[in-house]
Amino acid sequence: MDYKKTNAPLNTQTRDLITMSEDTGNVYETVCIIAKRANQIASEMKHDLEKKLQEFASLNDNLEEVSENREQIEISRFYERLPKPTLIATQEYLEHKVHFRNPSKDIDQD
Repeated sequence: MDYKKTNAPLNTQTRDLITMSEDTGNVYETVCIIAKRANQIASEMKHDLEKKLQEFASLNDNLEEVSENREQIEISRFYERLPKPTLIATQEYLEHKVHFRNPSKDIDQD
């Protein structure tokens, strides 16, 4: 999913974990699923940001030559305004866009 086009809220909200965990039947497992997805999103966001900011990296950094780069600032502000990875992951989970499986439960069913 493209985290830039998510409809996740920008601020935290109180959630009822008991109703959220109806799919798994376990609150802890639900939280782990959301946490793992949030780590994936955070890693992807960090990689994208570093890739975009590398274009502005200068090879010879001198204190006298450091100047403000407006494009670099705008890119950083854009990423700062995005919802946090945990909020995006929670929204994806609520919209059933996160696919998960528990290998230990798969073994028990065989």
